[in-house]
Amino acid sequence: MTERSIGRSSALLAGGTIASRILGFLKAVVLIQAIGTFASADAFAVGNQLPNTIYVIVAGGALSAVLVPQIVRSARHSDGGTAYINKLVTIALLVLALAAAVATLFAPQLVGLTSSFGPEKAGLATAFAYWCLPQIFFYGVYTILGEVLNARNSFGPFTLAPILNNFVALGGLIVFIAIFGSDPDSLRQVSWWSPSAIAVLAGTATLGIAVQGLVLFAFWRRVGLRYRPDFRWRGVGLAATGRIAGWSFGMILVTTAAGIVETRVVSTASGVDSPSVAALGNAWLVFMLPHSVVAVSIATAYFTRMSESAAAGQFDRVRRDIAASIRQITVIMVLAGVVLMVVAYPFGRVMSDTAGGSAGIGDVLLAFLVGLPAFSILFVLQRAFFALGDTRTPFLTTIFQAVIFTIGSLLVLAFVPKDQVGVGVALMLSFAGILQAVLVGILLRRILGGHARRTLVSFAKDALAALPATAVGIVVFALFGGIDDGSFALSGRFQSIVTMAVVGVVMAAVYAGTLRLLRSSELSDALVPIVGRLRRSR
Repeated sequence: MTERSIGRSSALLAGGTIASRILGFLKAVVLIQAIGTFASADAFAVGNQLPNTIYVIVAGGALSAVLVPQIVRSARHSDGGTAYINKLVTIALLVLALAAAVATLFAPQLVGLTSSFGPEKAGLATAFAYWCLPQIFFYGVYTILGEVLNARNSFGPFTLAPILNNFVALGGLIVFIAIFGSDPDSLRQVSWWSPSAIAVLAGTATLGIAVQGLVLFAFWRRVGLRYRPDFRWRGVGLAATGRIAGWSFGMILVTTAAGIVETRVVSTASGVDSPSVAALGNAWLVFMLPHSVVAVSIATAYFTRMSESAAAGQFDRVRRDIAASIRQITVIMVLAGVVLMVVAYPFGRVMSDTAGGSAGIGDVLLAFLVGLPAFSILFVLQRAFFALGDTRTPFLTTIFQAVIFTIGSLLVLAFVPKDQVGVGVALMLSFAGILQAVLVGILLRRILGGHARRTLVSFAKDALAALPATAVGIVVFALFGGIDDGSFALSGRFQSIVTMAVVGVVMAAVYAGTLRLLRSSELSDALVPIVGRLRRSR
């Protein structure tokens, strides 16, 4: 892939992700209108998060780590990798179908493992889980088919499919409200929920994931592929793929164990009108917006070329692509981080109708944002190891991160007041992620060598530019009334959106101007492909 094609691919991925995330935020707002942010919302959050958790345990990390590098290598086969791909997809779909069936059968036990709810709320979460756990299979379909397309340099379908998911799920929420009414203040008791209400809410969520995955089959012919189930699994290198995937599987087990600790600790605060499972989920949605739009878009486009370079033994190109992608990602992540910090509470107000709910989401978001740049850098560094065919090192560093996070979360549970447990856990996640990113960076530099001077200078310029941007942003936010309950900024969703838009534009202008004075080119390098695509689409 050339620099130009990487730029086009990054722009396409970013554009699709922006559209998907806007719909995702709209869906989250409508969900809050339907069931609020406490009580039943926590039960639905646990039930609806379970399929993603189980999927990641079974295959998520392994597929992400293995598919693109191995498919790139399989292209050297006489058939262009078609047999390898068909065999790999067949065995993966079988494993995923089995995992979905077993997980659904053991839904009560899984809810009990991942939450600290009382019997009545655990029963509601289990009812949601029965409807949601089949998502495991469709998450896998989406990942497998999408990564195969990515490996063939077809990035559009992978990033556009979630838009369909959001449309379907949003439609389901509208139907739910039309039939059963809304409950933004979480006044409904757990006993209110009928089988039909549970089916509409959770069933349409699963339908959206199914559409997201299955629609990708329609795009395979565009890259010269046609899927045919193939159960002859010998002779195309699946054993080596399995060894590589094994370390990724171990990494995901460790991550999931830490995730279970997180959910169990945070769920102890459920029912006391403080940030719990649903509030952390909503704050994480905001946190992931810049990461998904920028970091994932840029890193995904570079990942294919890094895999091609590593397969050819061109490690100098791998090193160059790692540094370039990190610089481009970080320059935007720093801006996104400081902007979101300034407007954290207006964002909370957009996500919740209640003062307690909006304040809780804002508090948790601030704690998450401490680790935003490191989180995105870690995403690139781990994929660099995957491109090199090394999944063992990411596994070991994930153990390090999980131990730090688990110890920190248990300390939060023991010493932090219940109404601040969610904030404390989010802060521990950021702290552990920063340490992991530093460790992974050191280990990767030992393997690839090279000098990090240009990257460190770029980091320093980003940090310097963030200082005046933050100061100006705080002043503008204060002009809108700041965090006072009666202020314009927090008086309604529309007012919060206006406040965020003005603050964001002003901060971005100051940040870009300061970087220009500092003669930093990273911001323009990251934005030129996106701006160019927007101009061509007019």
